[in-house]
Amino acid sequence: MHLPESLQDLADSETVRFLRRPKSISRICGGVFSLVIFSSLLTDGYQNRTENPQLRCVLNSNHVACSFAVEAGFLSFLSCLVFLALDARESRITGSRFKTAFQLLDFILAVLWAGVWFVAFCFLASQWQHSKSKHFLLGNSSAKAAIAFAFFSVPVWIFQAYLAFQDLRDEAPVPYKRSLDEGGVVLNTLSPSSTISPVNPPTTGPNSVSYSSSALSPYLTAPKGPRLAMMPDS
Repeated sequence: MHLPESLQDLADSETVRFLRRPKSISRICGGVFSLVIFSSLLTDGYQNRTENPQLRCVLNSNHVACSFAVEAGFLSFLSCLVFLALDARESRITGSRFKTAFQLLDFILAVLWAGVWFVAFCFLASQWQHSKSKHFLLGNSSAKAAIAFAFFSVPVWIFQAYLAFQDLRDEAPVPYKRSLDEGGVVLNTLSPSSTISPVNPPTTGPNSVSYSSSALSPYLTAPKGPRLAMMPDS
């Protein structure tokens, strides 16, 4: 394994420059916040009361609240990992259509996750407000951590949506404009005005046939009959 000779070489390496990108930093932050949310509720989010050994969710004993936060956090964590891996191979993507579809999917998912975490924050905060902390021995810090990082996830995903929108706007337009320009060049090249030179007009002989006149007006010229000649009296 080759080690960098100095810290400057390490800072200039491709991996460090990739991790220092704003998009990579936002994805890492979103993944870490999601990891904290679902791991904290999985470890201490289900506790039992002092008089009952049955495990209950610390958020107002609402099993839906804990399940929603755990599933959303796990899926959000996987989403960050997948898109971070795709960003690492973004330079190898050559197809413009696939790249545009990837950026559009990134933007849509970022907007959806921002909405999901906003709803999750409101839902978890409401359930924590109605729950009684004395009912459970542990789990208070885990519930507070899940609520706090759900709130922090909202601006992170909004920033990711903004970066994805910037990538879509900076992307080259659809290739129809280039095809239209090429078609215009072909039409200008094949036009009669460019092929016929005004200095050297085409000469027509007695046996030559004019293509333009016969092609444009085939029925405008009437056939000429034989001429009558007057014969002198003998």
